[in-house]
Amino acid sequence: MSLRLKKNKMENVTIIGGGIIGLCSAYYLQKEGHAVTVIDRNDITDGCSFGNMGYMSPSHFIPLASPGIIAEGIKHMLSSSSPFYIKPRLNLDLLQWGYHFWKSSNAKTVLKNAPHLNNILQLSRHLMNDMRKEISDDFEMEEIGCLMMCKQQQTLDHEFHMADDAEKFGLNVQRLNSQQVQELESDVELNVSGAVLFKDDCHFHPGKLMLLLKDHLDKQGVKFQLNTTVTGFEKNNNHISAVITNKGKFDAGNIILAGGSWLPELTKMMDIHLLLQPGKGYSYTYPFVEKNIKYPAILVDGRCAITPWRNKLRIGGTMELSGINNKVLLNRMKGIYDSAKDFYPGLKIDFPPAEKIWTGLRPVSPDGLPYIGKISTLNNVTIAGGHAMLGISQGTGTGKLVTEIISGRKTSVDISSFKVDRF
Repeated sequence: MSLRLKKNKMENVTIIGGGIIGLCSAYYLQKEGHAVTVIDRNDITDGCSFGNMGYMSPSHFIPLASPGIIAEGIKHMLSSSSPFYIKPRLNLDLLQWGYHFWKSSNAKTVLKNAPHLNNILQLSRHLMNDMRKEISDDFEMEEIGCLMMCKQQQTLDHEFHMADDAEKFGLNVQRLNSQQVQELESDVELNVSGAVLFKDDCHFHPGKLMLLLKDHLDKQGVKFQLNTTVTGFEKNNNHISAVITNKGKFDAGNIILAGGSWLPELTKMMDIHLLLQPGKGYSYTYPFVEKNIKYPAILVDGRCAITPWRNKLRIGGTMELSGINNKVLLNRMKGIYDSAKDFYPGLKIDFPPAEKIWTGLRPVSPDGLPYIGKISTLNNVTIAGGHAMLGISQGTGTGKLVTEIISGRKTSVDISSFKVDRF
């Protein structure tokens, strides 16, 4: 056994993708002594891991594919400022993805999948505190929970029911009426029916975490091959022997594909078909708000979110399935802004300047669960992706699981529902 561990520690691991999943994988792999190289198409200063809302949310144990989501999506698609949009196009991958999304959006499948999503979320939340102690806490992490804020009483009743389910998973929740929520946000006038406070959630500045984590990995000897595009792979039978890029060829020991929304492009080069769609999200960060809110919140009826970091404030949301592009549709941002003003009429913010609106692509699987595991036809390739809006929430847990897979150990949680070939 000791010889096997020694052998594993001498292995070279190439991670393709430098987002939160790739960096968390590198973090745990280097801790076990693996020699790690991260290849990324950009320079790890932007991307979905930077412009998101910064939530680590055990509260989000219900997968995206859930009962009623299809009908709600069709309703929202009638509005140009809606939080959900699918660009109509004849695309076989989109049609296949949509079929499996529809098949997964039922109570039976959610009942089966929610415990597995809960397990990785709780694992990640636990591991985050340990990582924070090691890499420094200079990324504005606050452990005050997250509000699920509701405008309509019907929405609040539903969230209270969800709180019952959360308590069955051991989560700490508090049900609040409108007055109690207003007492929490004493500096800003609210217009809500109430909220659920998920006390186990935390939030932080994701961009600062990414930069701190990359700096830490640099110091620990992880190699970074940046601004480098993967163009193919050398394959010998069921083994990938090299990664081919626009900057040369890199010998491969173990390979981890953590390319986010570009995962299908990478797997296609290996003759693997992976169902995944890029879901575009929008955000804007106000550099200074004099009277800011105190708590991060999901604005449930508005299908968007809001996050404070001292005097900074970020608003964001939407799920736009329009392929890989960074085009900004201002009406989508207007929907987010209008919802924020509707929930927080006392918040003094202007509509964001168009040129400073951020967009990022979330990798969405058909059932709302990530892909974590080895490719059955290739003995040295592991996939880690498809986390949708929960990449930050599942980052540390995914990194830990990937390391256990590479090292041949039993995983910390059951990953059978995350199988790569489940569709």
